[in-house]
Amino acid sequence: MSPVVVLLLLAGLSEAAGRILPLVTRRPGMSRTFVAGLLLAAGIVEGAVFALWPLTAWNLAELVLSTPPPGGELVWTPGLVAPLVLAAVLAFPLLGPLLHLLLFVGVGAGLAGLLAAATGLGWWAAAGYVAVAGVGLGVAVEAVRRLVVRISATEAPEPIT
Repeated sequence: MSPVVVLLLLAGLSEAAGRILPLVTRRPGMSRTFVAGLLLAAGIVEGAVFALWPLTAWNLAELVLSTPPPGGELVWTPGLVAPLVLAAVLAFPLLGPLLHLLLFVGVGAGLAGLLAAATGLGWWAAAGYVAVAGVGLGVAVEAVRRLVVRISATEAPEPIT
């Protein structure tokens, strides 16, 4: 496995831990195996979303450009993806949402620089494509999260009298 794939999986687990562990602390009756399975599944999904971010930005840029970009596709580098491993610490609610946002803006700026260099677009245009791709993926994942919560939510059992 390449270092980028390992870092993407660690970043996905980190992001999932930052989102799931606060929920687990509010529901102490959850089993450890269920929480571990939930973390693993959510980590893989988050890692896949991180992996799709540069590809989505690249495809958005290709849609707008009249000719295909001369360079190869935009891909993660270990230096770009490594800061995302910090996402768990920064994703905890009320602990650091602003820091979490700044982390993603910083990583997005790095992706924008690579996209601008690979496609010949200006940096601001490339940053726009990276931002639209990131927000689009984030909204899609949040919608799926809410749908899963709504589907998996069970009503409290009525007491037997």
